[in-house]
Amino acid sequence: MSAERVTINEVGPRDGLQSQPRALDGDRRLAMIEALVAAGLRSIEAGSFVSPKAVPQMAGTGELFARLPQRGEVRYSALVPNVRGYELARAAGVDTLSVVLSATETMNRRNINTGLDETATACAELMARAVADGVDGWAYIAVAYECPFEGPTPPARVERLAERMIEAGARKLIVADTIGAANPAQVRTLTSALVRAFGAERIACHFHDTRGMALANVLAALELGVRDFDSSIGGLGGCPFSPGASGNVATEDVVLMLESMGLHTGVDLDALVAAVDRCAELLDSPLGGHSFRWLRRRAGTARKSDHA
Repeated sequence: MSAERVTINEVGPRDGLQSQPRALDGDRRLAMIEALVAAGLRSIEAGSFVSPKAVPQMAGTGELFARLPQRGEVRYSALVPNVRGYELARAAGVDTLSVVLSATETMNRRNINTGLDETATACAELMARAVADGVDGWAYIAVAYECPFEGPTPPARVERLAERMIEAGARKLIVADTIGAANPAQVRTLTSALVRAFGAERIACHFHDTRGMALANVLAALELGVRDFDSSIGGLGGCPFSPGASGNVATEDVVLMLESMGLHTGVDLDALVAAVDRCAELLDSPLGGHSFRWLRRRAGTARKSDHA
């Protein structure tokens, strides 16, 4: 019997890069994505169609999409903040688009300068438009556990927003612990309610490792049937509009845990080590999750034995 599949959605090229002080040019962004594809990742958030003045790290995303490798084998997604971003993404041939709806008033205003109700309406309209255009629409609910400005987020509010996005046509709902404040008990409470309401197959999770609990939170959601997780190569990332939001859970940590548990991700851990090194080289900055040193030693030992 084959191992159960878990989808890893790699968000390093968008969520990971957007908060970096150094903006990579198109060639370097492409080189990063090529390294991720070579490691076996088949779901990648390649960029966003936002104002280059607001997020200069994402300038030129339309041109990047025209150059992406293995378009027929890899699902590439892009974040769109509004109708203009949606239209630019569609013109670039993007067929999986995501929106971000923060679960608090203040976070929406700090992020995109509109309130919660207005943002929810705009996101719902984009999800409905995606349905009409025959493309996949994904809805992120950010600060689903805690907001850096308003504190803990009421789970009932997240459930209401999730229902609105699903009703509008969202194919997938990604519950985001944007500042890494969640613990496994909170993840179990919120995720179980969402799974009961919409089914585990519609739910994905996005965890940050600010407090060191991201892997434990992945496990909590996994035990409730979730089989779709965001992660970022080397733990790269953080939200530029959210104080205290350090890196995403590292792809290599998530893949190592899942594969060790007998689940199948399709990702080659040794090639993933090479991808971490390549991304660190491109950014001229050290990267690596909790397990990276061990994974690098293991990969080096395997290479030596191959040549023995």
